[in-house]
Amino acid sequence: MERGISGQYEVSSVSGEQVSAFVPHHLPPNPPLVLDQSRQLLLERATLAVGRLDSISALLPDPDLFLYTYVRREAVLSSQIEGTQSSLSDLLLFELEEVPGVPFDDVIEVSNYVAALDHGMARLREGFPLSNRLIREVHGKLLSRGRGSEKQPGEFRRSQNWIGGTRPGNAHFVPPPPARVEDCMASLERFIHDMDAPYPALLKAALAHVQFETIHPFLDGNGRVGRLLIALILHHSGALSRPLLYLSLYFKQHRSEYYRLLDVVRASGEWEAWLDFFLEGVDQTASGAVRITQRLTAIFQEDSRRIKGLGRSGTALLRVFDALCERPIVTVNEICRRAEVSFPTATKSMQTLTNLGIARELTSQRRNRVFVYDRYLSILNGEMEP
Repeated sequence: MERGISGQYEVSSVSGEQVSAFVPHHLPPNPPLVLDQSRQLLLERATLAVGRLDSISALLPDPDLFLYTYVRREAVLSSQIEGTQSSLSDLLLFELEEVPGVPFDDVIEVSNYVAALDHGMARLREGFPLSNRLIREVHGKLLSRGRGSEKQPGEFRRSQNWIGGTRPGNAHFVPPPPARVEDCMASLERFIHDMDAPYPALLKAALAHVQFETIHPFLDGNGRVGRLLIALILHHSGALSRPLLYLSLYFKQHRSEYYRLLDVVRASGEWEAWLDFFLEGVDQTASGAVRITQRLTAIFQEDSRRIKGLGRSGTALLRVFDALCERPIVTVNEICRRAEVSFPTATKSMQTLTNLGIARELTSQRRNRVFVYDRYLSILNGEMEP
């Protein structure tokens, strides 16, 4: 439904030139969303896919084991949309403090994303409300180090920003003037918590994401925080007990359509086209996460059976293998800490796992040896291809 422009333009002077900045109307849309039969079907499919994902994660022997790398996969994908070149392997190597030489700027940016998500989820688990204060805290973590750290981490902007172009005067889109940011974000916070709003969590997340991207409340990092906001809303609402639904890969694969639909919402109030796109992404992404979980569970079980087939001598080896499942790129020293075995036992066990074709050594040095669980990473990397 075309409702007309979904905001109003305010003219202000920026660096000596007149600029028209867009201030969005408050949510929810008016008139209300049209949830016809086809859209209801999309919503049901997406809701069922999210439910399956939540159920299968609860059945995992150790959900945190899967969550560790899946969150990092999302961090890599979300940062790649912003232009970073880091891979999942780069991030995992960076987190091994014993291994120097990983590209610094890009991987710091990805590592910050992990810290921001971890912080947001930890605060929600403590009972802290999903609020603008929490969003600012998440942003502070995101820009705590490296690129963007000079752009007011954790603070709403106090100057005009823009999207596309070299200045606000020739930009593709100019978000609200800085004086309107607080009011816009306060309205968004009220919508997220409005219990009378007639929309389920998935639709609230879809609407809130567009509104956040339109407000663009920070000088940097808006895209990444806006994608994190989807996960925070779904977790906060109880739709997902663990943060396992991330749309960065879907947005990356359909980048031009994603940006086109944001413009359509702003220009004509056509929220329904965005909702169709979003719900299709949720369905695809949740189904993909279930598929990854099933494949990883299968290889863990298969490799565990091979180790158990070695007999009683495989007891320590199983503990080392479990540590490798926790961290698919690992040093021998890290194996010692996680498996609680001696250095000689860890070294011997990793050699056995290498001989079995389960692990592979990334280094050729006698000290600080690094091993990778190839099949584990290949499943995650395979799902990251555009």
